[in-house]
Amino acid sequence: VQLQASGGGLVQAGGSLRLSCAASGSTFSSYVMGWFRQAPGKEREFVASIDWSGATRYYEDSVKGRFTISRVNARNTLYLQMNSLKPEDTAVYYCAATRYRAIPPRNEYEYDYWGQGTLVTVSS
Repeated sequence: VQLQASGGGLVQAGGSLRLSCAASGSTFSSYVMGWFRQAPGKEREFVASIDWSGATRYYEDSVKGRFTISRVNARNTLYLQMNSLKPEDTAVYYCAATRYRAIPPRNEYEYDYWGQGTLVTVSS
């Protein structure tokens, strides 16, 4: 599967952005999906993950209640709605995919396919 992330940009603190990840080349609904981010000078970290149906979702503690991961299998697209953004959310955001898992992983090493990343900058 090929993944293309988009939707990043510059936003003021308290604002919102919606990231998209378009998938192609394989059956999107057979993959569990995740969002990760990497801030300047830091390691890549888990943000959220979702199973094939959308019924199971996990979030990193600092984004719970502010971010929502979702997917529309008919459109081969994964989303990350980000509200109440903070300067510490500034990072390059990556979407990732893997198959044959009942529970969507939080560990980046369990994902096999990655998008190119989209930059989110939150100004204070």
